[in-house]
Amino acid sequence: MSTEDQLRFPDGFLWGAATAAYQVEGAPDADGKGPSIWDTFSHIPGKTWHGDTGDVACDSYHRYPEDIAMLQRLGVGAYRFSLSWPRIQPDGRGQVNQAGLDYYNRLVDALLEKGITPVVTLYHWDLPQALQDKGGWAVRDMAEIFADYAAIAGEALGDRVHQWITLNEPWVVAHVGYRDGRHAPGLTDPAAAVAANHHLLLAHGRAVRALRFACPSPATVGITLNLGVFRPTSPAAADLAAELDARQNGVYLEPLLRGEYPARLTADFSPARVDGLVRDGDFVTIGAPIDFLGVNFYAPQYVGIRPDGEPRRGERLIGPHEVQVQPEDMPITAMNWLVDSSALYELLTRVRDEAPRLPLYITENGSAWYDYVTQRGTVEDYERVNYLRDHLAAAGQAIADGVDLRGYFAWSLVDNFEWAEGYAKRFGLVYVDFGTQRRILKRSGEFYASVARANALPLS
Repeated sequence: MSTEDQLRFPDGFLWGAATAAYQVEGAPDADGKGPSIWDTFSHIPGKTWHGDTGDVACDSYHRYPEDIAMLQRLGVGAYRFSLSWPRIQPDGRGQVNQAGLDYYNRLVDALLEKGITPVVTLYHWDLPQALQDKGGWAVRDMAEIFADYAAIAGEALGDRVHQWITLNEPWVVAHVGYRDGRHAPGLTDPAAAVAANHHLLLAHGRAVRALRFACPSPATVGITLNLGVFRPTSPAAADLAAELDARQNGVYLEPLLRGEYPARLTADFSPARVDGLVRDGDFVTIGAPIDFLGVNFYAPQYVGIRPDGEPRRGERLIGPHEVQVQPEDMPITAMNWLVDSSALYELLTRVRDEAPRLPLYITENGSAWYDYVTQRGTVEDYERVNYLRDHLAAAGQAIADGVDLRGYFAWSLVDNFEWAEGYAKRFGLVYVDFGTQRRILKRSGEFYASVARANALPLS
């Protein structure tokens, strides 16, 4: 293939794949691990699809060599995974469970032996249940407790792990877990959600400092946000789109970058409007300098206004008169999410303008489809191939237009426990037969491997 038929990425661009501890590890009580809020939540009847739990998941606690073998087949240079906090500190604080740390030591060493860079997320939603019993992220003390945990991880792994992510998607933690109740811990408490929002940011800032101090080698530290693209379907919906943007994007970007919360937010969503929640010095802590921003992105949202409060076909009510819309000419994934790669370009260039000197990584991007194994033993997931191709093209165009994008992590390495969706939704580049734990590289995995190895995207 000639260079004219390829979209080349910058030299040193980091290609990777990502997972999260509760979604893949299994072994919920092995070697002294304590329960997490997801261990608790997934066992409550009706909270997950068909009552699925992460008790086994992909059994990566025992089968991580198989996962690393798949990373090698993908030809990627990095693996983003998260630490299970209750595996390291069963109660979330106090004594360290050395057996839990030993697992991550083995994983890191095995990755490095194969030439794969470990990129470690400290927190991907599996809070120790013992801390939730004391109020969880709604309690201010959590920020300091999290910093202590960050220091333990940094001291133990920081001689070999040089790239760290403090939190994954704090918006989901606060608002899907504490406001909507669809994720653990399953609360429907707006006040707790707003408090969690602020305390997560405080925890991030304290963890940044803790990692820099504790890691034996220089640490590159960032945070991962699930930033949204909200598009109004009419001029009347422009204000709604701006409000949703402030609730999901501004409420994190503005404290991190500018030391304030969006002025347009009400007390239901703004920590700054809750008496006593934001204290002197908090924004200095939150604004601890970061080395990069991780961006998770899957799909845009189109929103509209229905004065009669009655959603039409393809619409979902998200407020008394507000609806989320699915344009008829746009494909949707198995998650019922829109496919529109132009939204990724829009988001990346927006962040470029808001934080022009901050390097970016796409830390999650992918799609779920109705995958199955053919009689030939293959998984021909061409919808995912198309999704990857179009979104990588959008990322490449963003780089050409001045976005300092340093890497891309496909979500996910393997099909896994997809939170409240259980095992019904598959995002992996690798198919997992959950009955046998057999792993099969999908057609999308083969495609992604060709891109990663060439550091270039075929345009034909």
